[in-house]
Amino acid sequence: MLGFGTIAKKVFGTVNDRRIKATDPLIARINALEPEFAALSDDGLKAKTAEFKERVAKGESLDDLLPEAFANCREAARRALGLRAFDVQLVGGIFLHQGNIAEMKTGEGKTLVATFPAYLNALTGKNVHIVTVNDYLAKRDSSWMGKVYAQLGLTTGVVYPGQNEAEKREAYKADITYATNNELGFDYLRDNMKASLADMAQRGHYYAIVDEVDSILIDEARTPLIISGPSQDRSELYRTINEIIPEVLPEHYTLDEKTRNVTYTEEGNEFLEQRLHSAGLLPEEQSLYDPESTTLVHHINQGLRAHKLFTKDKDYIVRSDEIVLIDEFTGRMMAGRRLSDGLHQAIEAKEGVQIQPENVTLASVTFQNYFRLYEKLAGMTGTAATEAEEFGEIYRLGVVEIPTNRDIARVDEDDQIYRTAREKYDGIVKEIRAAHEKGQPVLVGTTSIERSEFLSGLLEKEGIPHKVLNARHHEQEAQIVADAGKPNAVTIATNMAGRGTDIQLGGNVELRVLEALEADPDADPEVIRSRIEAEHADDKRKVLEAGGLFVLGTERHESRRIDNQLRGRSGRQGDPGRSAFSLSLEDDLMRIFGSERLDKVLHTLGMQEGEAIQHPWVNKSLERAQAKVEGRNFDIRKQLLKLDDVLNDQRKVIFKQRREIMETNDVEEILQDMRHEVIDDLVDTYMPPKSYADQWDTVALKAEIEKKVGITVPIVEWAEEEGVDDHDIRERLYEKSDEFMAAKADAFGSENMRSIEKQILLQTMDAKWREHILTLEHLRSVVGFRAYAQRDPVNEYKTEAFQLFGSLIDGLRGEVSEKLAHIRPMTEEEQQAMLQQMVAQRQAQAAAATPVSNDADPAPTGAVEGFDETDQSTWGNPGRNDACPCGSGKKFKHCHGAL
Repeated sequence: MLGFGTIAKKVFGTVNDRRIKATDPLIARINALEPEFAALSDDGLKAKTAEFKERVAKGESLDDLLPEAFANCREAARRALGLRAFDVQLVGGIFLHQGNIAEMKTGEGKTLVATFPAYLNALTGKNVHIVTVNDYLAKRDSSWMGKVYAQLGLTTGVVYPGQNEAEKREAYKADITYATNNELGFDYLRDNMKASLADMAQRGHYYAIVDEVDSILIDEARTPLIISGPSQDRSELYRTINEIIPEVLPEHYTLDEKTRNVTYTEEGNEFLEQRLHSAGLLPEEQSLYDPESTTLVHHINQGLRAHKLFTKDKDYIVRSDEIVLIDEFTGRMMAGRRLSDGLHQAIEAKEGVQIQPENVTLASVTFQNYFRLYEKLAGMTGTAATEAEEFGEIYRLGVVEIPTNRDIARVDEDDQIYRTAREKYDGIVKEIRAAHEKGQPVLVGTTSIERSEFLSGLLEKEGIPHKVLNARHHEQEAQIVADAGKPNAVTIATNMAGRGTDIQLGGNVELRVLEALEADPDADPEVIRSRIEAEHADDKRKVLEAGGLFVLGTERHESRRIDNQLRGRSGRQGDPGRSAFSLSLEDDLMRIFGSERLDKVLHTLGMQEGEAIQHPWVNKSLERAQAKVEGRNFDIRKQLLKLDDVLNDQRKVIFKQRREIMETNDVEEILQDMRHEVIDDLVDTYMPPKSYADQWDTVALKAEIEKKVGITVPIVEWAEEEGVDDHDIRERLYEKSDEFMAAKADAFGSENMRSIEKQILLQTMDAKWREHILTLEHLRSVVGFRAYAQRDPVNEYKTEAFQLFGSLIDGLRGEVSEKLAHIRPMTEEEQQAMLQQMVAQRQAQAAAATPVSNDADPAPTGAVEGFDETDQSTWGNPGRNDACPCGSGKKFKHCHGAL
C-alpha cells in the first residue's frame, strides 16, 4: 500500500519538479527569440551586449533581461563552438543565475551551462568568477569558453599559481575570470597584506559560479587556507621523538578510526615520561602534566598521529625527498600544501626525509567564509542532493536537480559483499575478465594508490592489459580518461576518475585527431579526421553492443557523493551502462560500522568460499552508515565554522580598516585620534577619575608620556597649579603632542610624513594581526578542555577572542603612536649605511638559501648590463625562477629575490 506522501508526489509532483516546471515560460521566450538572434551578424551579437549593458546601467533588472541575454549567448556558443545548448542546459543556467546549485549528471555539459549566467551577470560591469577544482580545468575552460565570450564582446581571464602580479591583475580586470578555489582564497589573503591599492589584484566579490561545488564547499571546507612564514628550526626534536614513537605499545594509546583520533593512555603517559627523561628532553623534576611541558606534549601527540593515522601511499607519497599530500576526495597530489601544527614535520621525520622548518600563520581564511563574501553564489555538480542541508544552512544555497537531456539507461546493481578481501579481489578479477572478453570497457574505482597498485598487480598476473590512473600518474589524466571508453579498455582509477574529461564510448575523437597530427604533422587534417571518425563509429558500436561502460567500485567511500560520482561516469547522455560495487567485511567502512553482526548472519546462511551476498537491505544499511559519517563530518565543519566566524568578524574589521587606510592619502586625523586615546588611557591610569590630587602619580605619567608620545612636558608642575584637574592636563597634552607632530612633519616634509605615517600604520597593524591570529590558534587548541568544567567551549572562545581583539586595538594605538613619536629624519651617512646593511643582509640570505633538488639553478652568467646592486630599478623584472640579473647563476628567488 502506497503512503500518503508517495501518492501526493505522484499527483502533484515533487518540489523540485514544480521548480523545474516554473521555468517553462522563460524557456519558451528564449526559444521564440532564437530566429531573431540567428539573423544577427557577428558584430550584431556584440552590439546587443553593449545595448544590454546600457539598459542595466539605466536600472533594468537582470531578470527582465534574461531571455534576450540567454538567446544571445546561445547563438554565440553555436557560432564559436558549434554547440547549441539544450533546453535543460538553459534551465540549469536560470537556476545558477538565481543563486542555486544546479545538480546536473556527468556529461550534461556543465561547462557550457556556466556561460549563460556568467554572461548575464557580467553585464553589470562587476566581476564574475568561475571557480574550478584544478589549474588544468581553469586554463582549459577559460580558453574553450573564452571563444563564446569573445563572440559576445566580453573579455576572459585566468588565474593560476606562479602567475606574475601584472598578469594576475589583468586577469581579475576581465569581465569573466576563471580560477581555482585555492588561488582565489590565497589572492584574497595576499591582497589584504599589500601596502597599496595599486598592488591589489581582486576587484571585489560580486558573483561566483563554483564548479564541482560539493568538492570545494564541502570536502575542502574542513581545512582553512593559510599563508605562513617560517619559524624556528626544531628538526632535532622531531627526529628524537620519532625514535621514541615506534617503542610505543598498543596498550599505550587508544585509536578511534571513526573520528580519526588517537590519544595516549595513562600507561602511555608514564612510559613516555620515563623515555623523555632518559632522552634528556624532559627535566627530571618536570612531569608531562606541568604547564611547561605543553609544547613537548603537543609534538609527542603529533608524532603519534603521524605514525598511527597517516599511511604512506594513501594519505601522502614520498617524492624527491619531500612529503606530498594526497587529497582523500580526488586522489590528486596537493603539491605545496603542508599540514600545520608540526604534523607535516612529524611525517617527514617518520619517512626520513629532510625536515622543513615549521611555519607560523600570517593570514588565514576558511572556504566557507571566503565564498560567503560574494553578493551572489551559485554552484554546479553531479552530486549535491545528499548534502542539501549543509548547503542550505551554511551557504543559503538551494539544490535543484536538473533533468537529463536524455533518460538515464544505466543499470545500478546491488552491492556484492564477500567475507574476506581475498575473496572480494578474486571476484573483482573474474568480473573484469568477463567484461574485457566481451569487449566492454571497465572503469575500476579504488580508494587509495596502494589499493590501485595492488589490483594492478593482480591483473598483470592474469594477463589483462590495463591502465592505472592515480596521483603518481596524474600528468596523463586527460589521456587515460579519454581512452577509458574504448572497446576492451580496463582503467583502474582512484576517486579522481573522469574529473573534467568525459569518458566517451568508443574513445575521444578530438584527442585521437590531435595525437595523429602530432605523430605526422604533414598529413591532411581532414583525411585524418574522417579516418578516425570512421574507426570511432565502429568502436562505439562494439561498446554499445557490449553494454556500454561498466563501472566497478572496489570499496565504498565514507561519502555517498564520491560513490555517486564514480557511478555517474557511466551512462552519460542516455548511453547504456552498468555499475556495481564489490565489498568485503574487511573493508574500512564495513569493519568500522558493524561488520560483526553481518559476519554472524553470513555464517548462519552457510555461505561458501568465494560466494557473495547481494540484497537491497544490505545496500540500505551501508547507506545509513555513510549518512552517519557524513553527519559527523558536517558537525566537524560546523564547529570549525563557529570558531572561524569569530575570527572572520574581526578579520573583516581589520581588512576593511586596512582598505580605508590605503584609499586615503592622509591618515593624520586617524593617527591624531589614536594619539589622543593613548593620552586618555595614560591619564586615566595615573590620574584616576574622581581621585584627589595627592593620589595622582604625575612622575610616572610624565615618564610614560615621554616614552609613548615623545614629548617632555612639566606635568608635575601643571598638577600643582591651583584648580587644575585631569581634564585640563588632557587638553594640554593633546595640544603639545599635536604641536610636536606638526613640527616633525615640517622636518620630514609634509608629503614624506604622510607616506611614513601610512606605512608605519599598515606595518604595525599587520604585525599585531599576525600575533593575534597566533594567540587565537593557541586559544582554539586548548579551549576544548573548558567543557570538563561544564562551560561551552565556543562561548568561552568568543568571550576571550573579543577581549583579545580589544587588547589588539589598544596595543595598535600605543605602538603606532610610540613609533611615530620617535622617528626622525636620517642623515645622508645614515641612509648609505642602512642601504649597505640591506645589501649585506640580502647577500647573506641568498648564500643561506638551499635549492631543492628538483629545482636546480642555471649556470653562472655575466651580470645584466647596467645592474646596480643598490638600485632595484636596474634589476629589470625577473620572474621567481629566472636567472638572477647579478649574474651569479642562481635563480632570482635564491639570490637577490630572496628578500
